[in-house]
Amino acid sequence: MSFIAVFMLNIPALSVHSCRFALTAGAGQWDIGRCRAVHPTGVAMTTLLTTHDVARIVETLGLPEVLSRMVGNLEADFRRWGEFEKSARLASHSEVGVIELMPVSDAREYSFKYVNGHPRNTREGLPTVMAFGVLADVDTGMPTLFSELTLTTAIRTAATSVMAARLLARPFSRTMALIGNGAQSEFQALAFHHLLGIEEVRLYDVDPRATDKLARHLATVPGLRVVRCASTAEAVRGADIVTTVTADKANATILTAGMLEPGMHVNAVGGDCPGKTELEAAVLERGRVFVEFEPQTRIEGDLQQMPADFAVTELWRVLDGSAPGRSGPEEVTVFDSVGFALEDYSALRLLRECAGELGLGRDAGLIPDLADPKDLYGHLTGTLPAAVRAA
Repeated sequence: MSFIAVFMLNIPALSVHSCRFALTAGAGQWDIGRCRAVHPTGVAMTTLLTTHDVARIVETLGLPEVLSRMVGNLEADFRRWGEFEKSARLASHSEVGVIELMPVSDAREYSFKYVNGHPRNTREGLPTVMAFGVLADVDTGMPTLFSELTLTTAIRTAATSVMAARLLARPFSRTMALIGNGAQSEFQALAFHHLLGIEEVRLYDVDPRATDKLARHLATVPGLRVVRCASTAEAVRGADIVTTVTADKANATILTAGMLEPGMHVNAVGGDCPGKTELEAAVLERGRVFVEFEPQTRIEGDLQQMPADFAVTELWRVLDGSAPGRSGPEEVTVFDSVGFALEDYSALRLLRECAGELGLGRDAGLIPDLADPKDLYGHLTGTLPAAVRAA
């Protein structure tokens, strides 16, 4: 049995939010359907969320809560895997980086993310990764949300890593090696600490300044021991989980099979486009490999090194019980994570939920408020008939 609820949330800049929710009896959870900002005139609007809005969400709710809710959204959407129209992202590559579009949709909503990856950007005072995303109503094509995703991508990537590790790492894992201490590293460390119980992180980066930055940010986190290491091999030795999150666009060998120990879980995050890898091919041969969307990972992930018939398991199958996760305490597992559009849809849903709760967002001004939806020219030039203007 299900019920439909329609209610209004006060958003100062937009006046109201009109939302439809479906509640399934006994489930104890709201399943968010369509939610759109509405101007006081009754015209549908596109809500804009900026980096300041996302920072306010994290400040108000706390990063552990935002990460936990992000994992919840991810798990819910991955369990609906079959309901989504999926494709590998569209990528435009250059010698110094990549610009990508990442679309996904179900019967109700369409989502996409624009994102780049330019490792040299830090020399120019720019982030390596910059992103924004859109939610749109499938029935009308109306964009309902336009949001920053630079900060949010870091949160969703760490949450995706935790979602995979819950299924693939040994229970009661307490130590993680973190190779690559750049912009994503704090989010990985904090997500694994708060949501998976990691008590010690072992840090290594070829740039000691990056490790300085990460160690400084983690120094005051209660219950988390931070150990600086002189090499990848030293950081990995004895770790339950190994996270690699390096940025260079190169076929690198960050982790070798000789560094693996029985029972390790490898969370490989940095290899995410053609010609950019982190793992020696023998690492993939040594363990069972899990991916997000196989057609995309074969092009972009560390999996690009392997033959086309190399066996992998998509993560959604472990979540819905159609495929096994870790088979025993001695097994080595590898999550070859490249980032998939469904994760950004989950993230945009969460931003919309939190913005509604906290009264954040304003009209993006993307869609004209037309007195006559067939008269774009009149709106542009101000030559609408007087009777239409008066109405």
